[in-house]
Amino acid sequence: MIRSIINNKATRLFIILGGFFIANALIAEFIGVKIFSLEDSLGLPRAGLPLFGGSFSFHLTAGVLLWPVVFIMTDIINEYYGPKGVRFLSYLAAGLISYAFLIVFLAIRLSPSEFFSLGQDVTNANAAFGGVFGQGLWIIVGSLVAFLIGQVLDVLVFHRIKRATGEKRIWLRATGSTLVSQLVDSFVVLFVAFYLGPRLEGDTDRAWTLHQIAVTGTGNYIYKFIVALLLTPVIYLMHGWIERYLGAAVAEKMKKSAMGEEPEVNVPTAG
Repeated sequence: MIRSIINNKATRLFIILGGFFIANALIAEFIGVKIFSLEDSLGLPRAGLPLFGGSFSFHLTAGVLLWPVVFIMTDIINEYYGPKGVRFLSYLAAGLISYAFLIVFLAIRLSPSEFFSLGQDVTNANAAFGGVFGQGLWIIVGSLVAFLIGQVLDVLVFHRIKRATGEKRIWLRATGSTLVSQLVDSFVVLFVAFYLGPRLEGDTDRAWTLHQIAVTGTGNYIYKFIVALLLTPVIYLMHGWIERYLGAAVAEKMKKSAMGEEPEVNVPTAG
């Protein structure tokens, strides 16, 4: 029985896509603590975009390197496994991210040994460890809320576009759904983490203004918008690989089943 499950091509593909989806979401959460300058990293002058009466340059969290990939993976999984497949992986990812933060929270509170060191340049290894891994509660909450809302929207928009266009225009349903979900994600995470959270705690000095949310969220979305467009060829490459791996007939049946047009069918196992 185990061999038949593992050798089933559709099951194996779901495990591969799901594993990559969850790995990227988890990594994005942890590297998101670092803020980097996009222009400086590329050796370009600061953008200084005029946004809402202010000036915006691309100071982004390192998590933006992977979040567009997560949403592209959502569209690929949605294409072949439908909303149920995406919801399952989204809830699983959110649960695993929460579990990871819980373990990190406990690890930070362990008493450090005198042998604990992070290198010659780090004078307080324990403080550095906590500073890197110990993200604030509202940042975690905001990120998870934004992630789940973004996933729901991505699935909804994807299927609305596909029902209207059929199998054609893969770029439109994949990129279009990603752009909509990323738009909401960009602002929800900032609103919860830096506007709503501090105010609920009574820490108005640390709370962002709506103007700060608007400027930062818009700048972040511009970056995500550009990356989503640049990743469009990757979507076609992944579709081509999956179609060859599953076979055209099986892939077509899976896509129809994902849209609720046919009952699920058994997929041949790998030889």
